[in-house]
Amino acid sequence: MSGELLLRHYGLTGTIRVLSSEVECTAEVTLLSGDRLILKTSARPEGRDSFRFQVAALAGLEGASGFAAPHLVRTGAGTLMFEEEEICGYLQTRLSGLSLHQVNATPDVCYRVGQALGRLSLALEPLTLPAMHRPVLWHVGCWPRLMELEEHLQSEPVAASVRLAMGNYVELIKPQLREVAWQVTHNDPSPFNTLLAGQGIAFIDFGDGCWGPRIQDLVVAASHLVTDPSLALGGSENLIAGYASVTPLSTLEAKLLVGLMKARQSALILINYWRAELFPAEAAYIKKNVARAERGLSILSALSVGEADMAVRRAGP
Repeated sequence: MSGELLLRHYGLTGTIRVLSSEVECTAEVTLLSGDRLILKTSARPEGRDSFRFQVAALAGLEGASGFAAPHLVRTGAGTLMFEEEEICGYLQTRLSGLSLHQVNATPDVCYRVGQALGRLSLALEPLTLPAMHRPVLWHVGCWPRLMELEEHLQSEPVAASVRLAMGNYVELIKPQLREVAWQVTHNDPSPFNTLLAGQGIAFIDFGDGCWGPRIQDLVVAASHLVTDPSLALGGSENLIAGYASVTPLSTLEAKLLVGLMKARQSALILINYWRAELFPAEAAYIKKNVARAERGLSILSALSVGEADMAVRRAGP
């Protein structure tokens, strides 16, 4: 079917290889010329809104500098995506490079990733996109209900840390989020979605993107880099510093950052244990970030509120 869609809407043929994906169907297309593209398709009703957001985001980032993102390939009719009665999809370039989780995340690499992420935030800030307010499971507005998934956790020490982090988010952090800047965000710049492409940094997979707190992209990226218990912020300091050198944090954003990081780590743990039970055949792929999140949450949970705030301030430029 992917081959038929590719020919019908783009007039292209090539070798197709299906890649791992949780919701939409993602396939790598290798053309006779050797060029590689990514074809994303979905037969789910919610897929249309998600794709409309994704293609508008990629189109809105064309010409931006300081980072790379996939380029859209327009259909033969000149549209950003194709929509048939039962299926929709779009075609983009496949970026070459190593994902952040495959490389040694040195302080310099982390700082450059943070700078690129800050520039991505600046490029997304003026955009108003279709379906940017659609329901997204990873949105901060959904986090208060995620403790309903606690029964799927397999370790009581982890469950206790998750309860504490989520309770702090609901009671103390969420009421203050209305006071910070909101905009379109990528919402999942994880090490798997961040590429070292030559001398630059690239971001892929905007499927979880939505309208959210501006700081959310920093929260997500930094939460994945908390691995070293000998450092106050576990090794995320350089990424935070790089981001703040481009997009300075407000006083309130700096104060809320660590609490949001712990809540995001908790959300990742809860959602992925639940989804792994729903889709056991994809459990390894779904849980690829869980061990890192559990380790990071244990490191950040050792900080008091004052210590966390001070550590973020020290990490700033």
